[in-house]
Amino acid sequence: MTIQTMSTKIVIKSGGNVFHEIFNQRPQNITDMSPSNIQSVDLHEGEWGKVGTIGSWNYTHDGKQNMAKAVVQSIDEENKTVVYKVIGGHLNEMYKTFITTLHVETEGENNTVTWTFDYEKLSEGVEDPTSFMKFVTSLTKDIEKHHNKNNN
Repeated sequence: MTIQTMSTKIVIKSGGNVFHEIFNQRPQNITDMSPSNIQSVDLHEGEWGKVGTIGSWNYTHDGKQNMAKAVVQSIDEENKTVVYKVIGGHLNEMYKTFITTLHVETEGENNTVTWTFDYEKLSEGVEDPTSFMKFVTSLTKDIEKHHNKNNN
């Protein structure tokens, strides 16, 4: 099997800098912003905002409770990018490798959130993570709504 890539761009009206900061330094706050998607984010090792930090995400995807344990592989403050590598949980039941890159571009009022998945399927029968991309899109829109509501 080979590594495949899937990505989506979402235009947001809320601050891109804040969006990057949430995923980089305080992902545990996402539970307040998107409780239907993310039920808890727990720190296992390290410190949020640092490469090598390990956390777990308890979330509802396709109507099922799931968990993903991930390590922060890289953080680029200048380019507003955070890369997580999944090291445990339900995604590892389908994918040998699953890496999520969150990149935020800011230009005045125009901000774009790009989610990229780099993944290697465990077998040919495994579907591409299309429904998981819909999940992160929903999560992004919830965070944007929460941020816009609290800043108006």
